Amino acid sequence: MTTRILFLCTGNSARSQMAEGILRHVGEDKVEVFSAGTHPKGLHPLAVQVMAEVGIDISGQQSKSMDLFLDQPFDFVITVCDRANESCPLFGGGRQRLHWPMPDPAAVEGDEEQKLNAFCVTRDELFARIWSFLSLIVSGKTSV
Repeated sequence: MTTRILFLCTGNSARSQMAEGILRHVGEDKVEVFSAGTHPKGLHPLAVQVMAEVGIDISGQQSKSMDLFLDQPFDFVITVCDRANESCPLFGGGRQRLHWPMPDPAAVEGDEEQKLNAFCVTRDELFARIWSFLSLIVSGKTSV
């Protein structure tokens, strides 16, 4: 039996999309992973770019509304932004809810290098959190 996980953020354009791609890549057949947003905006091109830099192709992923998943069961619902965390109590499909707050790289202002750096920092933080999270799932721990 695989563990079902949903990542939620507001726009489902960067953080939750990267988290979905990372966990799908490193989780292999141990997880079934999805992402959605409370107000989906479309996949951010810099999210696609920084994920491609580490060999993960998320270009085929699409921004989705959390409404698509409301009546589906999940072992974990993980919010990656404060706004989604505040809206998440309306989401009843998750057995366990986690909150991993992190800044929105799409909101960073500055030149292209600064924006790209923000996406890289977010990607790397998600990798670290997901590796820790996955090790708990694989070890059979049912709560995080």
